[in-house]
Amino acid sequence: MTPFALILTGIGSIAVLLLLILRMRLHPFVALLVVAVGVALLTGMPVAKLADAVQGSMGRTMGHIAIIVALGAMIGRMIDLSGGAAVVARGLVRRVGAAHVPLALVISAFGVGIPVFFEVGVIMLMPLVYGMARQTGRPPAVFGIPMAVTMLTVHALLPPHPGAVAVAAALDVGAGHMLLLGLPLAAVVTVLTYVLTRPIMAQPFGCSPDIRAVVDEARDAVRNHDAADGPARLFMQAGQHRPVGMGEVITVIAVPVVLMVAGTLAGELMQPGRLRSVLVFAGIPFVALGLDVMLCAWLLGLRRGLALATVSDVVAAALPGTAIIILITGAGGAFAQVLVGSGVGDALGGLLAASGLPLLVLAFVLTMILRVAQGPTTVALMTTAGILGPMIGRLHLDQTHLALVALAMGAGGMALSHVNDAGFWIVTRMCGVSVREGLQSWSVMTLVAALLVFAGVATMWAVLPA
Repeated sequence: MTPFALILTGIGSIAVLLLLILRMRLHPFVALLVVAVGVALLTGMPVAKLADAVQGSMGRTMGHIAIIVALGAMIGRMIDLSGGAAVVARGLVRRVGAAHVPLALVISAFGVGIPVFFEVGVIMLMPLVYGMARQTGRPPAVFGIPMAVTMLTVHALLPPHPGAVAVAAALDVGAGHMLLLGLPLAAVVTVLTYVLTRPIMAQPFGCSPDIRAVVDEARDAVRNHDAADGPARLFMQAGQHRPVGMGEVITVIAVPVVLMVAGTLAGELMQPGRLRSVLVFAGIPFVALGLDVMLCAWLLGLRRGLALATVSDVVAAALPGTAIIILITGAGGAFAQVLVGSGVGDALGGLLAASGLPLLVLAFVLTMILRVAQGPTTVALMTTAGILGPMIGRLHLDQTHLALVALAMGAGGMALSHVNDAGFWIVTRMCGVSVREGLQSWSVMTLVAALLVFAGVATMWAVLPA
């Protein structure tokens, strides 16, 4: 296909997907697979490779997401049923007031998001979101979406997140320069995004039945123990008999974060040895979360006199609810990878690279268009760096301005997250909002944050001396 035909195919596939989901009410999992197969056939992918293209990319996405979502759901269920989420929610309301709780969660997300991958951070803080929804009677989206936007901002801009690291390597810019400029920029943008998007979050949100059941479970069971199954009821009774403290909840949320930070620092700073190997191993996201599951089981269950079988049943009951999140996210990954493999991104990149736009604008716009067309932030950043890297290398920019170009790419890489992005499905499904509500809130807020980041980068580009 010609580059123009590829671009039209990419745009058309997204339009068809939205039509199927929003207008025809087709389930997102089915719609994503149907459109992914259609794009593969239209762009000339051999039929013999079609199954591997869809199944392989879906498997790779699910292989990353499934373990994290499952382990995070186990941790979240134990925190919820023990009463820990309610304890933190009451504490936040008491300290900052109900009106400022979303901002408190945003600040928490900024700290957690620096060392932790986006998906992991969202999963780790969801119990607090559900606790706040239960405490205040407001939909989870009011708390969860601003929190997730904050994590995406950090994820797109700062090392050690993979997209930022890949761009830094491609442009030969030090991670220290990116952190020095990007950290204060991300902090300012986080606050401005929260303030400017408050009208968006003031709109009425729905809540899907599965998420509503999670939010209501602990509250209903406190009122009537018969509302929960046997193991869940025993878990809650243990928490009421020996109440969970805020310190215990903060500990189980902080442990995987600390382990991942330690693993990253050990891999970069320590000499090879047994201690380094242990720290790096413990810092692998699924290992850190697995260790935290065991800590939760002991701290919130076994230590309160519950039998191992009871705790095991409670943990296992968290898994069925994760299935739809994992499947839809996997299908989104398959659709995005088919778009990448079809050459849509390369066609767009070649067209824009020859446009004559100023470098900073080109870096932002190209990454944003690739993000919209292909989906994942990391893929868009790596593709843009590969296209523009040789051109940037010939300009002989200093480290400061190279870092600003990288941050401009990061800004484009976070914009307009929508149906071809796995992160869109994680956030919307875990917050219980519809696709339409997700597009009206999450997608718009990621665009606002991206534009604010680019405005900050452009200002520093004009002010900082070469």
